[in-house]
Amino acid sequence: MKKYLLKYGMLAVLSTAALTSCSDDFIETEFFQQVQQGPLNTIEELDAFVKGQYLSMRNASYYGCDFLMIGELRSNNMYSDFANGAGYYQTVASYSMTAGDQYSSGPYAEMYKVIAKANIVINNVPSGQLTWKQSQDPAAIQAKANYLKGQAYASRALALFDALRMFGQEYAGGTTGVVIPTVYNPEAKQARSTVAETRAQIEADFDKALSLMGTPTANIHLTRTEINQYGVKALMSRYYLYKGDYAKVRTLVADLVASGKYSVIGASDFSGSFSKPDSSVNSIFEIAVGSTNDLGTTSTSNKLNLAPKGYGNMKVVPALRLSYIADDVRGAVISSTNVLNGKYVNSFDNIRVVRYEEVLLNGAEAELNGGSAATALTYYNLIQAKRGKATGALAPAAAVTLDMVATERQKELVGEGFGYWDLLRRNQPIIQRSSSGVAGTVRNVGNQLLTFPIPRTEINVPGTLVVPNPGFGN
Repeated sequence: MKKYLLKYGMLAVLSTAALTSCSDDFIETEFFQQVQQGPLNTIEELDAFVKGQYLSMRNASYYGCDFLMIGELRSNNMYSDFANGAGYYQTVASYSMTAGDQYSSGPYAEMYKVIAKANIVINNVPSGQLTWKQSQDPAAIQAKANYLKGQAYASRALALFDALRMFGQEYAGGTTGVVIPTVYNPEAKQARSTVAETRAQIEADFDKALSLMGTPTANIHLTRTEINQYGVKALMSRYYLYKGDYAKVRTLVADLVASGKYSVIGASDFSGSFSKPDSSVNSIFEIAVGSTNDLGTTSTSNKLNLAPKGYGNMKVVPALRLSYIADDVRGAVISSTNVLNGKYVNSFDNIRVVRYEEVLLNGAEAELNGGSAATALTYYNLIQAKRGKATGALAPAAAVTLDMVATERQKELVGEGFGYWDLLRRNQPIIQRSSSGVAGTVRNVGNQLLTFPIPRTEINVPGTLVVPNPGFGN
């Protein structure tokens, strides 16, 4: 692992760091050199480093925009109108990326910043008893510290999973995964692990997160801008779906449904829910943005919407737009010119990382792979019951198939970063599209270009152990 990327894990909290709070839109926290070099001795310091992980996730190169858009433009959901949309994502869409490409180096850097900050929290050993302004009870302090460490393990698991999908060779004909730093050491040089080793670390991290966080309190789900116990399980259901461990997905989804903490958003609030900060009943984990931290021209909103709110760079594939029936509220948020103008309409909207609807679709697919067809149908129809534009409900399905679930994922989750990865995990062909959405070259799983280049800034470090992905120029 390259020194400077790991150092950046600390840079976001050096001197004066802008950290998004769960309860406040923006706070300023001072950190000085002795805090960076020594152990973190207060809950407040641990909490600040956890918030720093969310700050890196919020970056426009990661969940703030690019990682999500990359997951769509190489799918059968959307395409990049780079000829008319300010040129965004042209190299990704045309499969002409090199090791110097910003759409590779940007997400890579932010993923490893998340990991670096998580490692600081995970491996922290205070010099004495931790202190906390809110309590002097050692048991309460330890419980809070464990909860924060649990969030760090979950953040590290998510970042490693995203890095594996984007830079691992699983779908590109190889077995090489990604670098797995488990301690913060800016001097270390570390080789890439295998896909299997990377998966083992992700799973261990998710499990550790749950064990540390303990039993959720009655109202923990009302704070959606941090990863709680339900958020860990929701992200695990995503991970295990991509791995193909359907039994685990079934258990996780059943737990989330039985909790009764979340529900499918109603049709009348479908579009509006994306602009409601920390309050939508379907939001399990979202990243706080807010007006002070407005992502502006770097936001997802800017890529989806036309002027004056954006460039309209990302368009919906016409075949998907035309697949919605007239009463489907989700089709109503896509214009006749293929603009998705009903999700992320503002550049300061919180970023929805995982919604209850995704969890239900994860569960439906898993149930159809060795579980209960009746349960799959129940999950599927929970969404149908809230998607009728005029009636409030679409007609319930009498039976559901895997193809129906795949189509429903497209209709429900378009614009949210799932399309490319869904095709790859289902061993489906990837269709390259022009800037007008016309289908062109087809690449099947195993093609070297279906992964992304390891950044030049990583592979050019003297003495590096990190090997590049084949097929990309340097």
